[in-house]
Amino acid sequence: MAGYNDRMESAMSFATSLARGAGALLLGLLAHTLTLAAADVSQVPPPGIYRFRVGQLDVTALSDGTHPFPVDTVMVGASGPEIGDALEHDFLDRPPAGSINAFLINTGKRLILVDAGAGALYGDCCGQVVQQIRAAGYLPEQVDLVLLTHLHKDHVGGITSGGRAVFPNAVVRASKTDVDYWTSAAAKAKAPEFLSTFFDAAAASLAPYKAAGRLQPISGPGPIEDGVEVLASPGHTPGHLSFAFTSRGQTLVVVGDLVHVAALQLPHPEVTVTYDSDGAEARKTRVGLLQSAAERCYLVAAAHISFPGVGHVRKAGNAFEWVPLNYEAAPTRVKGATLEKSP
Repeated sequence: MAGYNDRMESAMSFATSLARGAGALLLGLLAHTLTLAAADVSQVPPPGIYRFRVGQLDVTALSDGTHPFPVDTVMVGASGPEIGDALEHDFLDRPPAGSINAFLINTGKRLILVDAGAGALYGDCCGQVVQQIRAAGYLPEQVDLVLLTHLHKDHVGGITSGGRAVFPNAVVRASKTDVDYWTSAAAKAKAPEFLSTFFDAAAASLAPYKAAGRLQPISGPGPIEDGVEVLASPGHTPGHLSFAFTSRGQTLVVVGDLVHVAALQLPHPEVTVTYDSDGAEARKTRVGLLQSAAERCYLVAAAHISFPGVGHVRKAGNAFEWVPLNYEAAPTRVKGATLEKSP
């Protein structure tokens, strides 16, 4: 009988321990679930850097953020149904989220930033370039050269903060045509009203660099330093530029705003935007430069193609296709070709 009682006590003890363990596990799972429910992950900034190599160049794509892009009010040359079909084909909402990308190039001797995002000019959605530079392991003070494709808010706004230079040791370079245009009171008076604040933003953003003697306008296309070539790509703005970086036979072309909505403008390169200073010229530039990139297998970096905005373009009849850069955890090589001449 005693043995039976001992076995019963042991079984009851085991059952009690099991119940306690199960209860603790359930409480732990409940606490974990409540913690997950309470976490506001929407406030956690998403990853905003992507590093890749072009020859010996260490290149980092930087996300300044995204914002709803008003396709129905700014696209020119496409009907509402055509826009809808293009977005649906690429599984995009309406309006789609528009990326604002900048690119940091470490040549081994110089740290070059191409475009700087919107800074405070687009509100809370954007202005993340500096934090992405830090996340990439650099400091704003280490940037030697800022190259601006053009002087619209979402490219130039990030070079200043509170009237001070964000990149105090950098020289800022943009086309002389754009600098003269966007800082001209006469040009502002003749421009469409919706562009008025763009003139104000450009002048204010450039001011501290101009005062410090660090604004150096670019007069025309051609090499500006070893492995870096300026390509004229006007139309979106009067002096819009693209920049070609070549190392060990590989070329990256940073094309700025040649494309705003890839889902629409690659299959329909004739479509322009209301922000283009000269829509016909912008269309001609887009077709010519993308065709050159496709033929020569250049790697393309674009300001508004979905982050990281880096890939190749492929010709498809009168249209183009986008081939995103293949992901590599430890990138060592990017397929490309040496720049032969400006498109």
